[in-house]
Amino acid sequence: MIAQALESPHLDPRRRGRDAGHAVVQRAGALKPAPFEYVRARSLDEALAALDGDGKILAGGQSLVPLLNMRLVRPARLVDINAVPGLDAVRARPDGGLDVGALVRHTDLLTSPLVQARAPLLAAAAAHVGHRAIRNRGTVGGSLAHADPAAELPAALLALDAGVVVAGRTGHRRLPLAELFVGLLTTSLAPDEILTGIEIPEARADGWGFAELARRAGDFAIAGVAAVVRGGPDRCTRARLVAFGADDRPVRLRAAEDAIVGRAASAELAARAAAEAPRDCRPSSDVHASAEYRAHLVRVLAEDAVRDAVGRLPA
Repeated sequence: MIAQALESPHLDPRRRGRDAGHAVVQRAGALKPAPFEYVRARSLDEALAALDGDGKILAGGQSLVPLLNMRLVRPARLVDINAVPGLDAVRARPDGGLDVGALVRHTDLLTSPLVQARAPLLAAAAAHVGHRAIRNRGTVGGSLAHADPAAELPAALLALDAGVVVAGRTGHRRLPLAELFVGLLTTSLAPDEILTGIEIPEARADGWGFAELARRAGDFAIAGVAAVVRGGPDRCTRARLVAFGADDRPVRLRAAEDAIVGRAASAELAARAAAEAPRDCRPSSDVHASAEYRAHLVRVLAEDAVRDAVGRLPA
């Protein structure tokens, strides 16, 4: 990791700032990225102050570091928030939900008893993220802030009706997750704001399902669907279906939701959802799949996800 390399005691002291948390790499060709100043923030206030100007947040670095190495991003300053306290915990909410810190690793979602008990959909989605080395470093907040439309965690959290907490110099603000995503790799975060946490409402009475198709295990999904349904045998009272890899952001499948709410929670429910699922997507074609194939996948995967969700409804 660049963060670790820049803190090495072998770094030329003439290139280090006065504070031990700062370093500047200036030698041409020393690293793949363009030169940048490195700041290891010890508090949220310090991190926010360091974002002044052209700065980027470094959390897990699983998306940012490759972009740096390819020089697709050239920040003047890299602000490492891994030493900021209080951002790496999963906590139970009094209402039965969860507070998830932005620095919680994907692996933590898989191993946390709280996540398994209160938001198992999130753990199931995390299991599809990359490979173990990536899951050990990648963070939940980083996945949301990067806003890759094929990423699993944003879709799962949107299906769970999660919100995010954002810190800025004037204080904190909360917003629904749907308002965070603006487009491809684009969010509504201001340049001087940091996503600090995720708030997940109570979902223990819900059934859930998650289905995706990728070329290989660990690859980004060609398409996928996360589903959360609520109700009993007589009637589905609530549904949230989210497709990923099929638009420029994770997208609610509202036509499919409307098709199943109010109906008996039976096997027929999944087929109804599948028939309407592609209506809310705008898939694109690329080297991996055509738009038509992605729309087909959304239909098939929505049926799988809803079938699993109905099967997990409490008796």
